Amino acid sequence: MEFFKIRRDIPFMRHALAFNVVSLLTFLAAVFFLATKGLNFSIEFTGGTVMEVSYAHAADVDRIRKALDTRGYNDYSVQNFGSSHDVLIRMPLKPGQNSSELSKAVMEALTADDGEAKLQRVEFVGPQVGRELAENGALALLITSLGIVGYLALRFEWKFGVAAIIANLHDVVIILGCFALFQWEFSLPVLAAVLAVLGYSVNESVVIADRIRENFRKMRKASVTEIIDNAITRTISRTIITHGCTQTMVTSMLVFGGPALHYFALALTIGILFGIYSSVLVMAPIVRWLGIRREDLVKPLKDKKQEAVV
Repeated sequence: MEFFKIRRDIPFMRHALAFNVVSLLTFLAAVFFLATKGLNFSIEFTGGTVMEVSYAHAADVDRIRKALDTRGYNDYSVQNFGSSHDVLIRMPLKPGQNSSELSKAVMEALTADDGEAKLQRVEFVGPQVGRELAENGALALLITSLGIVGYLALRFEWKFGVAAIIANLHDVVIILGCFALFQWEFSLPVLAAVLAVLGYSVNESVVIADRIRENFRKMRKASVTEIIDNAITRTISRTIITHGCTQTMVTSMLVFGGPALHYFALALTIGILFGIYSSVLVMAPIVRWLGIRREDLVKPLKDKKQEAVV
């Protein structure tokens, strides 16, 4: 399906060096902010207090947030838990404060706003749990990256695997760099979004890689640059449709999802935008610079004739 058809190939590879210089500078800036500012980890990673509060009626999450804001609390998360009558509140502990003191102060704020609020349980999440989450998240990123490289190396050729993982890690580092620069809260939903972007971006890389391989079979007199330009140009319509529909859904979460989904949708938005850029203007030039050849993807006719004789 195509909304429009571009008849002349766009010379993307002519400006590949300039785009890759921009990508490198952006990547280095993201690494710099990660190293100097670091991520603003949420309570799941740093430790704190978790409170389960129930109401006789459906809990109004926005009203609960306003009640906490009026008492000066600004570093917390509130979300429904189990049913519409129950909410889970996560808050970090301040120096010299314990879980019982914090839960008592929070319940005073909630009962002053709504007398039907009842505390069900209070738990302390230690930093050890947060450390385990961070380690498991890093391990998940590593396993996903190795899986992508292995798949593309077997499906196409090792040059595509190397180029794709560089492009995809480029997206991940830039997402993390943005969160470090603006000190947005990095929570478990954001980690899930980063993993989703890593898998989502490789889809575009696979589509372009498949079209490059197909062009090597069809365009036998064309150069590698012409083949890559044609592959990218022919997938533009598909890219606009796919990413446009995905971003429409993500934008609705960003606008109407509330605080619980805000940073999750924000991470996806950054990942989708940079995923398009990296698949076209990072992955493809790297494949060319790694020296991709027709013989890497298409079996020579002589070999096929020999196999037929045998």
